[in-house]
Amino acid sequence: MRRRQRAVLAGLALVTVAMAASAGPSSALTHQPDAHSAPYRSAPGPQTVGRAAVSDEGWKQTKSVQRSVVDNDGSTRGYPFTDPFKVTVDADHTKNLRGRERIAISWKGAQPSAGRASDPYGVGGLNQEYPVVIMQCRGAGASVTPETCWTSSFSQRSQVSRSASDATWTHDRYADPADKEKVSGPADFPTPAQCPSILRDGDFYTHLTPFVSKKGKVYSACDKDHMPPEAAAEAAFPAAEIASYTDTDGNGSAQFEVRSDVENESLGCNDTTACSIVVVPITGVSCDQASAANPTNLTPVEKSCRKTGQWAPGSSNFVNLAVDQAVSPALWWSESNWRNRFVIPITFGLPPDTCDILDPRAPTGFYGSELLSQAALQWSPAYCLNKKRFKFQLNQMPDEAGWNLMRNGEGAAAEVSSEHPAGTDPVGYAPTAVTGFGISYLIDRPDNAGEYTRLRLNARLVAKLLTQSYLGSGLGKDHPGIGSNPWGIMADPEFVRLNPGLSQNASEAGASLLSLSNSSDIIEQLTSWIAQDAEATAFIRGKADPWGMKVNPSYRNITLPTAEWPLLDTFVPQTSIECWDANPPNYFSLLAAPVTTLSKIATALLDSWPNTQTRCDTDVSTSPHTYKVGRVDRQSYGARFMLGIVSLGDAARYGLRTSALETRKGTYVAPTDRSLSAALRLSKQQQKYGPFVLDQADVRRSRTAYPGAMVVYTAARLQNLPKKDAAKVAKFIRVSTSEGQRPGSGNGELPQGFLPIRRSGVTARYYASAQTVADAVEAQRKPAAEPTAKPSPSVDGSGGDGSGVGAPVTPPDAAPGDPAPSVAPSPSVSPSAPTAATPMPATQSVGSDLAGGLLPALILLGAIGCASTALLRAGAPFLRGRR
Repeated sequence: MRRRQRAVLAGLALVTVAMAASAGPSSALTHQPDAHSAPYRSAPGPQTVGRAAVSDEGWKQTKSVQRSVVDNDGSTRGYPFTDPFKVTVDADHTKNLRGRERIAISWKGAQPSAGRASDPYGVGGLNQEYPVVIMQCRGAGASVTPETCWTSSFSQRSQVSRSASDATWTHDRYADPADKEKVSGPADFPTPAQCPSILRDGDFYTHLTPFVSKKGKVYSACDKDHMPPEAAAEAAFPAAEIASYTDTDGNGSAQFEVRSDVENESLGCNDTTACSIVVVPITGVSCDQASAANPTNLTPVEKSCRKTGQWAPGSSNFVNLAVDQAVSPALWWSESNWRNRFVIPITFGLPPDTCDILDPRAPTGFYGSELLSQAALQWSPAYCLNKKRFKFQLNQMPDEAGWNLMRNGEGAAAEVSSEHPAGTDPVGYAPTAVTGFGISYLIDRPDNAGEYTRLRLNARLVAKLLTQSYLGSGLGKDHPGIGSNPWGIMADPEFVRLNPGLSQNASEAGASLLSLSNSSDIIEQLTSWIAQDAEATAFIRGKADPWGMKVNPSYRNITLPTAEWPLLDTFVPQTSIECWDANPPNYFSLLAAPVTTLSKIATALLDSWPNTQTRCDTDVSTSPHTYKVGRVDRQSYGARFMLGIVSLGDAARYGLRTSALETRKGTYVAPTDRSLSAALRLSKQQQKYGPFVLDQADVRRSRTAYPGAMVVYTAARLQNLPKKDAAKVAKFIRVSTSEGQRPGSGNGELPQGFLPIRRSGVTARYYASAQTVADAVEAQRKPAAEPTAKPSPSVDGSGGDGSGVGAPVTPPDAAPGDPAPSVAPSPSVSPSAPTAATPMPATQSVGSDLAGGLLPALILLGAIGCASTALLRAGAPFLRGRR
């Protein structure tokens, strides 16, 4: 039952994180002192906000590894090198992991690799020499065996050879005698009938390394039909095990993805099952005593055992040619290699359905921002497992939808990142988490040189992507007005100038930025950044860039900023392709193919699988022909190019790299503790209970502030919120801004991707504001009696309907001398008071509600507009409200 619940939760489009309140490769946040931050640099893993503060969760070990042979006279010597390699392996974090989280693993002192594979994952990494094999295994310490280590193909576990000269494992000097037999492997060895590819009549030398599942089922691995279900060709997840490359200096690194029992039930790793990451430096098979003193007189298999490789150190094996078996990763399980293993113990956090299973109480629903999702995963058990607290539930949805539920009395609180129009009740914004968004990228360097790690983007390049101004392929070349534009950003001279040395071979995935299809405070802030860039706005208005590229006419003069990016292009290419003729495409919309959640973007990047929907295949075997349209295939390792908008929390968990964005001309800033702190210093709180405003115009003048910095606010009504809900919201604000800001991976702690809110330093204002709002939410003071002679000024300054946030009236519990809040116009809403709060609904699709104002309110709003314009121009909001 527990597994079924996990599987259902893992498949939801709108992820509901059950919480009762507190419980992570390239640039997200790293917990560091406010005044310092790691430089933006190439690193084994992505630069991550919050990483420094959890460094105690890492792992490191050094050991000597050496290959050896026994000569004819019985003496043993190091081979082919006299001295051993002193290898050090480092993992950046190992505790409380989540499914699909990536760990940065690095090593130094290893033997340089040769014949580097174009794809090192799974079976693709077999034809290499001297790689470092990294796998996930069940067990810890001595309980880890090759039989409990996961591989995604039987080829990585079974060796079958007709020739004795290729059976080098039979001469492993450290192997058990039984493993040197012509046929070796599990005690219950499969019969020829069970595995037709395995013959026991003496024709083949065979060794099988079976896999034993958590339930004890033994899979012989003799062929694909005798592997666990998660190893099927059509498996949901790509291979995670990797035969990674070591450079000529002996150094290497990899982003290793762990799998929980949600993703791999057969492996079975979870919070109660011990698991490990095993790192095996391949140094080669150490060989038995030679039969002759002269190497030329050795038997064929003795010669094969002593081979040292066909490829030069540092070389690449692009076409997947043969390698010397004795030094290949195919024999990772052999005792000669296995004895050199590094076993890194890992632990998993509680599963996402913990609160559903262990806490039968009804949840209190908070609705909104996906930016909070990774923090919510860690915070939730700290509430539901503490019976003195309530059961907190975060229902992720667009900020505006969450806001509407809170405003209308259907949700206790909303999680938002900008000012939104209120109803008749005033609303307080309590800073709860400092994080942000990033433009994540997955880009391979040419010539099998690994991933690119220092992407830079300016506002005009991002505007080109959003406005669908790249052609994608030859299908877009006839688009009116932009037929001479590049096919993709990688071929754009402006991009090449900022990011030299990358392949300029265009792909459809390089024509768009994978983004959100619905309203989001993130999109509003991103487009605010674009709107403050003179070159980007000139491009949108129709001015060609210096290389002649023009904006897609469908987006010319689009109004910025906007919270929801529209798909405006309707171009349908004329082709002679049968499938397209039968299914006329709105081609540029298929290139963009936005999605509903940030997590879908993160996993698309993790899987190197563009959401581009331009696949169109014809099945000519049917009459009439049938067609398959939809998502393109995953990109091949070595030729990957993807861009997408992600949360910094997701970037940290999944090890995604994020681009540095331009602020001042020629200055590019990546997300770090320092750059988020710099953005917070620029922000201003315009009213006592309101959000802090970050003007992107100020960011444009900064050398250190990150444009994607955002604050998640817990927004709740200050009046007419039921007493019990008010107490819960106040408790959540206080707990989340105290123990919830302790960096770490444990229950109730703050994960990577977030900047801690503290009582002192740059975040002190945010902490103080949160406590003030918590007090006001809990107090739920009744409004003062309205005068009969004339209506009181409303919270949006319109004078009558009480809509909006930012009222010039004194807040209900304002202290004497508090400054009057500034006025900010906002769309009017229905003045009718909400009914009594109803039980919190399940996550649902909620539309915008921005049009229900009264005529008198609109007239007065216009009169006040002139007076408020000067205030508005003084600074665009950090997370802009609906205009």
